[in-house]
Amino acid sequence: MGRIKICGLRRKEDIQYVNECRPDYAGFVFAPSRRQISLVEAIGLRQMLHPDIPAVGVYVNQPVSDIMDCVIEGAVDWIQLHGDETEATIQEIKCAADVPIVKAVRVRNEADIRRADALSCDYLLFDTYSEQSYGGTGKSFAWEMIPADLKHPYFLAGGIDENNIQPAMETGCYAVDVSGGVETDGFKDRDKIKRLVEAVHGN
Repeated sequence: MGRIKICGLRRKEDIQYVNECRPDYAGFVFAPSRRQISLVEAIGLRQMLHPDIPAVGVYVNQPVSDIMDCVIEGAVDWIQLHGDETEATIQEIKCAADVPIVKAVRVRNEADIRRADALSCDYLLFDTYSEQSYGGTGKSFAWEMIPADLKHPYFLAGGIDENNIQPAMETGCYAVDVSGGVETDGFKDRDKIKRLVEAVHGN
């Protein structure tokens, strides 16, 4: 059975959908984007979220103190660094909190992946490279660039939806990460979430 993270949750309806469909992870975006939420909003959503679903906070080049506020307030259980954060940032977070850390890589080539595999994070996340944004492109990259001998388990993101979920899972990823692929007109779609979770979990 595969694993799936539904990212970019921002409404109480979104939480209701994931509580019903039970993905393995839920993502809250704190970085500037149309899916961005505040700490106060995240606390409220986390309280509604089923306790068995870890909440992953997504950050882009944000102060470690802001990230730690989210951990201390109980808004997130995991940390996803989706910007240009370095090994020093990862070490600073590790010293401050005992939470899993995911480091995202915007993949241009295999060398990008190899460099990230040397970091001390717990997981990697591979996303599509864009000069204009740090994520949320809705486009896939050439998954065949992912080496088979990586030290880190990894999340696979970027343009994953019902049409390519099976080949995405066949890459050997730890989990798939989906946001736009379960939306209709910019909002989370309960039926799309249900179908994708069922596809990943083999229901």
